[in-house]
Amino acid sequence: MNGETTTSQAQADHGTTARDQAASIADFLPRAGNGPLSGQVVVDFSRVLAGPYSTMMLADLGATVIKVESPGGDDTRNWSPPVRDDDATYYLSINRNKFDIVLDFSDADDLEIAQKLAAKADIVVENFKPGGLKKYGLDYNSVKDANAEVIYASVTGFGAHNALPGYDLLVQAMSGFMSVTGSPDGSPYRAGVAVFDVITGLHTTIGIMAAIQHKTLTGEGQLVETNLMSSAMSGLANQSGAYAAAGVTPTRMGNAHPSLYPYQPMATKDGELIVAAANDGQFATLATALGRPDWAEDERFARAKTRNANRDELEPELLVALQQHTAQEWFEKLTAVGLPCAPINSISQGVERARDLGLDPIVETGQGERIIPTIRNPIRLAKSEVSYDLAPPELGADSDQVRAWIDSL
Repeated sequence: MNGETTTSQAQADHGTTARDQAASIADFLPRAGNGPLSGQVVVDFSRVLAGPYSTMMLADLGATVIKVESPGGDDTRNWSPPVRDDDATYYLSINRNKFDIVLDFSDADDLEIAQKLAAKADIVVENFKPGGLKKYGLDYNSVKDANAEVIYASVTGFGAHNALPGYDLLVQAMSGFMSVTGSPDGSPYRAGVAVFDVITGLHTTIGIMAAIQHKTLTGEGQLVETNLMSSAMSGLANQSGAYAAAGVTPTRMGNAHPSLYPYQPMATKDGELIVAAANDGQFATLATALGRPDWAEDERFARAKTRNANRDELEPELLVALQQHTAQEWFEKLTAVGLPCAPINSISQGVERARDLGLDPIVETGQGERIIPTIRNPIRLAKSEVSYDLAPPELGADSDQVRAWIDSL
C-alpha cells in the first residue's frame, strides 16, 4: 500500500509540475497541435544528425524543443549542396518544429542561460565528445544537481568512455558494415545515407520515451546513453547475429542475400527488377509466373536451403526467363500474382511512388513567410496528431523569446 501511495503521489506531483511549466513556456514559445509529448520541454545541445534526428522526432510528437547553437551554428547548416534558397537541405531535413537560440559557452552570461535552460528542462539531449560538457557544468551530474528529475540523453560515437570521433562513416567502417556492402570482388562501400546516425537517433528516442514512462511511474529522471557503435551492432541484425550465434563472419555478396534466393536485382529485357522470394511458397509462385513450374518440384531448388546451395545453377535459367519481358511488365505480372518485387527507383521516383500509394510523403512545415517542404514523419497516431507547425529555424531565430522565458522564471 505504501508503494502504491508513493507512486501515485509521484505521478500527481510530476503531472502538476509539467502542466505548470508547459503553460509558462507556451506563453513565449507556443506550439500547435495535441501531440502526446505536448508540455515536455527539451533542451537540445546536439548537432549534426543523430541527436537532431531524435529531437525532431520528439518535436514532431509535440514536445517544445529548444535547439541551442554556437555562434557558428550547427555544422549541417554549411553542408551543401543541395540547398533551398540559402539553406542547406541537410539541415532542413532534421530540424523542423524546433525553437532556436544562439549561446556562446565561452561567454559567462550565455553559459548561465544554458545552465538555466538545462535546469528547467524535462529532457536534455547532447552529443558532445565524452566529457566535453563537464567544464561548462552541463554534463549529467551537474545538471542533475540542479534538476533532479531530468531525463538526460547522451549520444556518443563509441560509448561514454571512448573519445573517438563519432562520425557515421567511421562506424560504418569499424562495425563491419562496409565489409558486407559492395561487390564480392570490389571495394567495400558505405551506405548512401548515414544509416547508423539515423538508427542511433531512433534508439535515443526510444530510450527517452522509456525514461518518460519510468518518470511517470516513479517521478525519477535518469541518464539515457546511446552510441553509434552499439547501434551498429544492433542494426547489423542477422549479420552481426551470425557471428554472435554461430561464429560466422559474413562477407560482401553484392546485392545477393546470404540466406534467401532469389532476393536481389535481376536483369530483365530492359533493366533490373528486385525479385524477392522470401519463402518456398513465393518461389513456387515465381516459378509458375515465369513459365517454369518444374523448378518448384526440382529437389535442387524447391527448398530454401538447397536453393541457396544451387543458386549458381538456377540463376542462368532465371535470367533467360526474365528476358522475355521488361522490368515494368514483370512488375505488373508478378505483383498481380502476389509476388514481392520492385523497380529500382531514383529518390525522386521513390517519393512520387510513395505519393501514388497515398502516403503523402511531403508535408509543408511552418507558417507565414517561412514554409519549408519536408518529409512526413512516418508515425501516425489515431488519437493525437503529429505536428508540422514550425519550419526549421534560422540561426538564433528565437533567442529573444527563449531569453524572455528564462528571465520570467
